[in-house]
Amino acid sequence: MKPQTEQPPEEGHGSVDTSRMSAGQRAAVEATESAREGLAGSEGFAAGVFLGDFRLDRVFPIPEPAADDASRTEAFLKKLAEVLRQADPDQIDRDGEIPGDIIEALAGIGAFGIKIPEEYGGLGLSQTAYIRAATLLGSWCGNLTALLSAHQSIGVPQPLLLFGTEEQKAKYLPRFPKGEISAFALTEVKAGSDPSRMEATAEPDESGEYYLLNGEKLWCTNGTRASVIIAMARTPSDNREGKHRGGITAFIVEMDTPGVEVVRRCHFMGLRALYNGVIRFNNVRVPRANILLEEGKGLKVALTTLNTGRLTLPAACAGLAKRCLGITRKWAAEREQWGAPVGRHAAIAEKIGRMAGEVYVLEAMNSLTARLIDAVHGSDIRFEAAMCKMWGTERAWRIVDDTLQIRGGRGYETAESLQVRGEEAVPVERYFRDSRINTIFEGSSEIMRLFLAREALDPHLQTAGAVFDTRLPMGKRVSALLKAAGFYARWYPTRWLPRQVSGLSGFPPPLRRHLRFAARAARKLSRKLFHAMLWHGPKLEREQLLLGNIVDAGTEIFAVTAVCLRARQDLETSSSPERREEILSIVDTFCAGSRRRIRQSLQGRDRTLSRGRYRLAKEVLENRYLWLEEGVLTTEEAKEKS
Repeated sequence: MKPQTEQPPEEGHGSVDTSRMSAGQRAAVEATESAREGLAGSEGFAAGVFLGDFRLDRVFPIPEPAADDASRTEAFLKKLAEVLRQADPDQIDRDGEIPGDIIEALAGIGAFGIKIPEEYGGLGLSQTAYIRAATLLGSWCGNLTALLSAHQSIGVPQPLLLFGTEEQKAKYLPRFPKGEISAFALTEVKAGSDPSRMEATAEPDESGEYYLLNGEKLWCTNGTRASVIIAMARTPSDNREGKHRGGITAFIVEMDTPGVEVVRRCHFMGLRALYNGVIRFNNVRVPRANILLEEGKGLKVALTTLNTGRLTLPAACAGLAKRCLGITRKWAAEREQWGAPVGRHAAIAEKIGRMAGEVYVLEAMNSLTARLIDAVHGSDIRFEAAMCKMWGTERAWRIVDDTLQIRGGRGYETAESLQVRGEEAVPVERYFRDSRINTIFEGSSEIMRLFLAREALDPHLQTAGAVFDTRLPMGKRVSALLKAAGFYARWYPTRWLPRQVSGLSGFPPPLRRHLRFAARAARKLSRKLFHAMLWHGPKLEREQLLLGNIVDAGTEIFAVTAVCLRARQDLETSSSPERREEILSIVDTFCAGSRRRIRQSLQGRDRTLSRGRYRLAKEVLENRYLWLEEGVLTTEEAKEKS
């Protein structure tokens, strides 16, 4: 059962009351909410988890890829592996450049058009094929992964496939399989995750056929090598009927257009061959025909593109995690300390066991979500993709950190230095630097939690949000209260009642046990969210730590489900008793830890402690406690004395 969708209030979007917010907060919320039009009411599995709806039939049986796609995928991955063997990731890291012959070789096998349909010259492969390619790339070179990911996941091809007109597709898509590179320009100095602060503008000229684009974009990955990009800019409103709709608009921009300037290339801790730059637009004439979707719908283009694009990062993280597992296994078995291999010591063994389980789960989550995309074109996987991104990048970062810790000084030493000393050139130090960005790229972990929390709250806001909306007349609020009370009187008791999980008959007993726990946890999670809404009312969205716990619990429930579904599939296809035993062992071990994490998240952190830390943070930001910073040399002081 799902909360029914009510009509939104007359003012604003949905049921988010912005009347008591500051102008800046109101602009940020309204910009984001407007981009969510048409996205509410998800019927996805993970969305249902937050409502206590554990609908296994939404994800099982796991959709199988088409036979021809599977065979063509294997052929492509073989070619991709051959090209990657020609690339030296450590040399790329040292030089800060990807060799031209490697880029040409990637273009030669169609790596810049993996998902572009064959009619436009691409390979026409599935999302499942694409994340397998990302996994292979992530295991070898972060810079090559970023090049292809930024181009295909968030660059021009993906939004063009989702929102482009037939004319736009015919004009641009055939260029990319030949090796042209694209990029996505959204971030600005003052506008990151908050699009309301965007300053880039696009003003229509007198004819209305062109827009003059002005502004500057920051951290545009591939921007220094791209031939065409998607650029976001604020377009003015026009009250004349049928004229320009204000808001943020997505434009396809040719980089050789007069007025487009690559100001500088940015350099980072890792990914040293990242072609990331500052792009400036000075009266750039962009045809009206180059608008994606429609004027004022740019944020919807961005958010929808990112839903699918986010899957590339956890897929690459899976490849990196698998590589780290291999490095750790070999080292921990060979390196002896205190009379035994280091892997036999409990503190190290615990890390390795956790690492093995999380590698299997990460692949399971990625594969399941990709197959859902392939099975139903346009399927809503907002929750699943965000969960994969958040969970996958955080676990992969810990795996890399554990790998470095286990290898000790040899983990901290560069591969080149190890090789000069006559040891195996294991690039853990490079992996560490390159992977740190993953929990920040394409929505930081903090933003992912806020995003998931907002989406989880949406059905309740649609059902009961009008009750708390001070913008509405009291009569409408009372009417909304009566409707909401009627619904929750039916809905709430069902979140307490035991319920059979359908579709478990073919699962081995251990997997059935874990899935039943996940179903019970989902009902408890839905009660927790409902109680929080009753207690905090419209202020719940500000309770970020509480919502973060709820999101973490929901994500773990999805992880448990995904790994059980994958295990069921692997058990059916495996003829080896030893492999079957290993599969059940790894699932049992992971799910035992996941149960503990779910319980801890649902119990919540100590609210008194959290409030104390929040109060302390506010006081620090008010320039109190400056004495804590004394006794060090700062950059500002050094500049003043020089």
